[in-house]
Amino acid sequence: MLHRKYSGLFFSLAVLLSTITGCANTPFAKNLEKSLQADSRLEDNPVVFGAKQVNDNTSSTAKNLPADFPKEIPVYSNAQLQSVTATDDNKGKIARWNSSVPSNSIVSFYRNQLKSNNWEILKQPSDGQGEFQARRNNSEVKVSIEPKTVTNPQPNQPLTSTEIVIEYSSNTNVSQANVTPTPANTENPDFIGPVQPANTAAQPENTPQTNFESQEFADLNKAPQDLQPKIQDLAALGVLSTPTNTAKTNNPANQFQPNTNITRREYARWLVAANNAMYANSPSKQIRLAGEANKSAFSDVKKTDADFAAIQGLAEAGLIPSALSGDSTQVLFRPDAPLTREQMLLWKIPLDTRQGLPTASLDAVKQTWGFQDAAKIDPKALRALLADHQNGEQSNIRRVFGYTTLFQPKKPVTRAEAAAALWYFGTEGEGISAKEALKLKQ
Repeated sequence: MLHRKYSGLFFSLAVLLSTITGCANTPFAKNLEKSLQADSRLEDNPVVFGAKQVNDNTSSTAKNLPADFPKEIPVYSNAQLQSVTATDDNKGKIARWNSSVPSNSIVSFYRNQLKSNNWEILKQPSDGQGEFQARRNNSEVKVSIEPKTVTNPQPNQPLTSTEIVIEYSSNTNVSQANVTPTPANTENPDFIGPVQPANTAAQPENTPQTNFESQEFADLNKAPQDLQPKIQDLAALGVLSTPTNTAKTNNPANQFQPNTNITRREYARWLVAANNAMYANSPSKQIRLAGEANKSAFSDVKKTDADFAAIQGLAEAGLIPSALSGDSTQVLFRPDAPLTREQMLLWKIPLDTRQGLPTASLDAVKQTWGFQDAAKIDPKALRALLADHQNGEQSNIRRVFGYTTLFQPKKPVTRAEAAAALWYFGTEGEGISAKEALKLKQ
């Protein structure tokens, strides 16, 4: 029975095909051909059966971008725009995208796009994630690319995604290392990039970090030769000033005195100034200067002290030991005492790693650094030394002291050595030098 049905079906198809062939070029054939053609609307707008159809010809990446988003900034097309929010000072905007594409592919895209569109790349990731900083003419942009873990993945959805964050301003043009912008350079529409917080200029007049003016020193030839370029870069940034610095040529105050021991107050001042100048366009990485409303963490640093804002700011951030960080024995700061080598690293390393210091032991420091005098190092400083070793060629110890098997932790630090330590902030894979910060300032 089944065989007869199939035979009848094949016979009917053969008759139909013969009829169509015989009726070629007839009205019947043309109508039949038209009825079997694909819908032209589907050719222009293909869809996947079973998928939810949305009548929208605008890409989800571009349709919600604000009108002031600069066209010259590359936008990764295979990403979904999540939000566009104002910066804390309401002078810029932060656009966020999410993509299922791996972060290393997106990093490669931005590296190629920025280069091909004549952007000068000032900073870029060393691996498949991190931050770009680029400049073209008077425009600057910051692009952060970070992998994220999907907390509640849908079926067939990747467990990881990539977040793209572009921080820009369409109506501001400022010098990136200048903390107090003037009205003349804050209304240029060519500027693209984050701007300095509006409340930075409202600091007390006795805080030297509020004015980064280029300096010239007449005695830098007395510094170790390999440290001289680093001191010159920091001087050009204007972060080595004193509270009463006049910075005038042929003025006796224009002596850097590179081989003189640096005091704790001077290093605290330089540390805050250098960090904030390096990250002038990254407010989240800056150290906030303390105001007069803050209660002093140290009994020997009054609110009237010229360096109160910097010292108290470091204490408030937990970067120097104090009662605020749980060390009840640190009631004195001793601002005019010489800074020791271990203290210099203990204050600086957290600003390099931007994370908790690793657990360390005396044996671990001995094995990594090979210091013969490791037993003399304060236990609090051991973690900083171990973290510094992990920075490889960007290690502060290597940059400042070169190769050595003696750390001499209690030895006072010279002004030249302190400057060399502050010449670079960050890790071996990602960071910024004073030389690079100067390019942002120019």
